[in-house]
Amino acid sequence: MSGVQQITVEAEESETRLDRWFKRRFPELNHGRLEKLLRTGQIRVDGGRAKANQRLETGQVVRVPPLESKAPASGLPAVKVPRGFAISDQDAATVQGMVIFKDDDLIALNKPPGLAVQGGTKTTKHLDGMLDALRFGFDDRPRLVHRLDRDTSGVIVVARTVKSAAVLARSFQSRDMQKTYWALVMGYPEHPAGTINAALAKSAVSGRERMEWDDEEGKSAVTDYRVIDTAARRFTWLELSPRTGRTHQLRAHCALIGTPIVGDHKYAIRQKHLDQRVDLHDGLLSGVADNMCLHARALVIERPGKKPLSLKAPLPKHMKDAFKDLGFNEKDADE
Repeated sequence: MSGVQQITVEAEESETRLDRWFKRRFPELNHGRLEKLLRTGQIRVDGGRAKANQRLETGQVVRVPPLESKAPASGLPAVKVPRGFAISDQDAATVQGMVIFKDDDLIALNKPPGLAVQGGTKTTKHLDGMLDALRFGFDDRPRLVHRLDRDTSGVIVVARTVKSAAVLARSFQSRDMQKTYWALVMGYPEHPAGTINAALAKSAVSGRERMEWDDEEGKSAVTDYRVIDTAARRFTWLELSPRTGRTHQLRAHCALIGTPIVGDHKYAIRQKHLDQRVDLHDGLLSGVADNMCLHARALVIERPGKKPLSLKAPLPKHMKDAFKDLGFNEKDADE
């Protein structure tokens, strides 16, 4: 990439060491090069010099100097955008087609399933790499202020200025932000509505890292839920409202109450819901068997001096098709 970036630390990145933060966001940057940039003061946090072991806090702004660029892995013709990534015309059109709202402070997108938000090992195509196409005349490059899992679709917000990035990052960290997710799950919960209060911690199971219920070592995680509709209690449409923002929180919480999200193989309950899995692979819902049915449906953002901003994202095709097959009506969510 080229040009200086000012990147705001997200809530989920709080307490992360600076060197690990760089490794996650810029995997191509080796440790020696990072140390040199730190020694020469080219990397700064909130305007001050920084060290590799410094712990970051939500809302802080990290200055990232120009880094060595790489050619796009896609082989598509590249368009050089000033002070940022080189992106193809196709990717630029794709990300611009995701826009569902735009003003001087932020841009809201409807992220499709399968698109990573940030880069990492073996991830060369991601939303962060396309953000230069969303400048729309602004000098500043848009900044990510929160994330969604690769396979989760729906509303995601990027800030258009350093100031709005700091305000939005604090909003996402607070409990005032109203977030609504829709999930298609297997089975039916014990109660049609309730609150899941189960602390979560990372745990390696069968060589795969996932979040597990751990009241002693885990971080507090709270999710409100309600049933909107069900198909003979074999498949259920849940509305989920997270009060906290832990990694994989909704996926882990749905599995904990015995209703794993359709298509979520990491948190699937293997010995349960056998009949539903037959339906997924051989019958009614074969089209969603390998697609996770979790969608960030709505977001309400409180903004100082302005009316609350209400954002809604239409369902992705695989969930829309599944809802149709099961006889679910989106209007039922408003009742």
